[in-house]
Amino acid sequence: MVAQGFTVDLNKPLVFQVGHLGDSYEEWVHQPIITRESPRFFENGVLEFLTRTAWWAIPSVWIPVVGWLVWISLKRGVGGGEVVLTLVGGIFIWTLLEYSLHRFVFHMKPSGYWGNTLHYLIHGCHHKHPMDGLRLVFPPAATAILLLPLWNLIKLLLPFTYAPAFLGGGLLGYIIYDCTHYYLHHGKPFKGLSHSLKRYHMDHHFKVQDKGYGITSDFWDRIFGTLPPKPSKKIG
Repeated sequence: MVAQGFTVDLNKPLVFQVGHLGDSYEEWVHQPIITRESPRFFENGVLEFLTRTAWWAIPSVWIPVVGWLVWISLKRGVGGGEVVLTLVGGIFIWTLLEYSLHRFVFHMKPSGYWGNTLHYLIHGCHHKHPMDGLRLVFPPAATAILLLPLWNLIKLLLPFTYAPAFLGGGLLGYIIYDCTHYYLHHGKPFKGLSHSLKRYHMDHHFKVQDKGYGITSDFWDRIFGTLPPKPSKKIG
């Protein structure tokens, strides 16, 4: 691939190359390479290992944490029905966070060497290699780091008794999101909601990258006017 005289060598670690694309980075990153192979990101073996995550790691790691957070709220005196409503509230807020992150962070307009490099790491790589199954879900270690400021914010905004269950609901929403996202890329639905969601998401990747930011639903796209044109009939 050549952009502004710079050639990205796909046979070498990619992360520290893409920044050199300059203003041509965005055009390059939205020219997907359809292969299930995982390109190498880093020369360093430890860093490379940390960028690869199997989809099943997400529910395996985080579902027990959700259960633990629910147990804390129950122990603090919250009733079962209230816990369920709090979980639902957390899931609902997650859907807004899912949309906002995808639209305003993952699809930010990067500039400069480090801006391009950071964007490629957090989301650009997914658009360049959309079928890379080992870089589709978010590594649990990175999620744990991001949970700390989120937990501190929740503690400030919600009562002591409800805060753990609310965080649990947000985490449950995240689990649903990441597993759904993986399925939309690697599952083969033939009809129904899953088929419609896959078609919707594939159009985001291959037709209108600046529309259709919802993954688990198109609800917030409808609210904020970012619905793509009518989805195609073929999803590949």
